Amino acid sequence: MTRAAVAFPARGSYGPASLGSLPTAHPWVRRADQLRLDYDLPALSVLDGAGRFDPAVHLRSANASPLAFVCGLLDAERIAGDHEVVVVIGSSGGWYTALAASGALEFDDAFRLVQTMAVLAEDAIVDEDRGGQLIYALTDDEWQVDPARTNAVDAIVAGQEDGAHRSIELGAFTVISGTATGITNVAEKLPPVEIGSLRFPLRPVMQEAWHTPLRAATAARAAERLSGLTWSAPNVTLVDGRGARFTPWSTDPAELAHHTISEQPMSTYDFALSLRVALREYAPEVILLPGPGASLGEVCAQAIVAEGYRDNRSRVELEATQASATPVLLSVRR
Repeated sequence: MTRAAVAFPARGSYGPASLGSLPTAHPWVRRADQLRLDYDLPALSVLDGAGRFDPAVHLRSANASPLAFVCGLLDAERIAGDHEVVVVIGSSGGWYTALAASGALEFDDAFRLVQTMAVLAEDAIVDEDRGGQLIYALTDDEWQVDPARTNAVDAIVAGQEDGAHRSIELGAFTVISGTATGITNVAEKLPPVEIGSLRFPLRPVMQEAWHTPLRAATAARAAERLSGLTWSAPNVTLVDGRGARFTPWSTDPAELAHHTISEQPMSTYDFALSLRVALREYAPEVILLPGPGASLGEVCAQAIVAEGYRDNRSRVELEATQASATPVLLSVRR
């Protein structure tokens, strides 16, 4: 069987094209709908079966996160039958899907983790301010890193004191999270960048500040509400946003729980580092991208080139590999 690394996307991956992804008769979908009743929230199957995508509904944290979680887990079920999964990673909220896919949490507990965190993400961090995010490109059209952009981000964010922080590192992109004022100040000062049809800094809608020190109170509430979850060592290695490995033979479940619930909400999540560790330590033949969507495709492609993985050291070389009979990066949803 093909040795595979699996990379789960974050909540923002569920978009208009994702509608209709959930088979309503699947036990996980039915169970998720039951568990949503505990939170007084509409069934995921109803949201997924809507006739049109409503950003105000589908992009809300309390809905988007569990939708992405169940979609990703369904894809993981398909992957397991065709590949030898040697390592699992996730981007931000995708970490929660990785926990379930690896067996560190059973479905019910994993769902409660996802749903509780998604609800807490909607809490205000300052007055009524939930904060927000900016996405900024650090590479050019040919996927070459521009040090000047990285230096500009660091200098501008440093000038915001506690109002903005680099929260998610994707290699080719950085995500800056903070208060509404902090994010606005950063957006005004960052040099504009155009890549293809996109203009950066890009401000995604309905995203709250996460993975920053601003979420200390949220992490404390999460620890209290989620103290009853049952954690186990994973059955396949997990690599988190620090590049730390949780292996089947050495994981302390209590440490895994503490880091996930109490530390991650307040700490920068370096997805690029987790992928680099996965590639260097486990040498997968292919990186698989579960859904919903394919939001990690370009991010992982650029990381492969930056690493020179399997002799793919430029965009042109990777595109040739992808067009061959043995691509190194595959999206489950394409």
